[in-house]
Amino acid sequence: MSTREKLLECAELLVPTLRERSESCERLRRCPDETIADYTAAGFLRVCQPKQFGGFELGWDVLCEVGQTLARGCGSQAWLATIMSDHAHILSNYPLAAQQEVWGDDPDTRICASFLPVGKAKPVAGGVTFSGRHSFASGIDHASWALCGGIIEGGEGPKGPCLFLVPLTAATIIDDWHVMGLSGTGSKSFEVKDVFVPTHRILSYKDMEDASGPGAKIHTAPVFRFPHGGLAASVFAAIATGIAEGFFAEYLRITGARRSRGAKVAEQMGTQIIAAHAGAEIEAASNLYLEPLREAMAMVTRGEPVPRHLRLRSKRNSTFAAHLARQAVERLFNAAGATAMFSDNALQHYFRDLHGAVAHTALVWDVGMSEYGRLILGADPLDH
Repeated sequence: MSTREKLLECAELLVPTLRERSESCERLRRCPDETIADYTAAGFLRVCQPKQFGGFELGWDVLCEVGQTLARGCGSQAWLATIMSDHAHILSNYPLAAQQEVWGDDPDTRICASFLPVGKAKPVAGGVTFSGRHSFASGIDHASWALCGGIIEGGEGPKGPCLFLVPLTAATIIDDWHVMGLSGTGSKSFEVKDVFVPTHRILSYKDMEDASGPGAKIHTAPVFRFPHGGLAASVFAAIATGIAEGFFAEYLRITGARRSRGAKVAEQMGTQIIAAHAGAEIEAASNLYLEPLREAMAMVTRGEPVPRHLRLRSKRNSTFAAHLARQAVERLFNAAGATAMFSDNALQHYFRDLHGAVAHTALVWDVGMSEYGRLILGADPLDH
């Protein structure tokens, strides 16, 4: 059984290796097999997985801290560690039969996901037939199962958006991941056609967001009462913050030895102010997104529900943290000189990956800010 301290120590030790693999990761447009093997050995993908299936049942904040640390080496590779841990946590909400299907023979079985509910499901005896073309399935090349968003049309089953758990042997992978940032996540599309999905492999979005699915009633550790709604954006804030930390460390290394027209750049007051300003922004980003998570984990540990106010504050903080991380990196990149633009300079790689991370729909500025603003102004009838 691993601990938070052991996992963070392993993640820190792996940072230089991930940095060395970052170029090959980008060329491959997917995470290197060696990195997945390292993650499996360290247990990074089982942070929030049930002990019944070889997991550690640690807090969501630990999942984010591990991802943030790994992202100092490579954003794309860290992305897979966090989202696949997230997917394991989601599976823990499903009925036990679904968890047994995925993890019964191998607790390291990996799951990818495409959450946008574009798929269509038609009720049949014992479940549904499901079809859909799904996008942004990070890590699909390393997964055996997929969580697919969709809607059930008619019938007496769950209403509204659902997640359908489908074996990837029933899917066709579409190699369309050609992007400027986070290209190493391998977030390709896939299509399924008329695949039978039994009832035990269907979870409503509401049960996922509220941590109220059948699995949450079976597994007793606090993390299985930790809701996704609002709080899950922290995963992406963690990656953005970690990438910014990696950029900052590389910037300090390069700038410490840099000369411009014969003068030491590090001795210029402007350079010093920029570095201090960016460092404060990155440190603030880390504290900003983590604090609500720790508060929420303390609440579920005490057996208390996580209120809507805290969920929306967490989403606000995650959105703002990502904004701060991007702002800091843009400030530093603009001061790094023309050599930062060369393709063999690590700064431009961090720069592109950070912008890819902050572009995630969970971190959209207008949404994160307006939802919380609506709440605190008393315009949200759902507050309780």
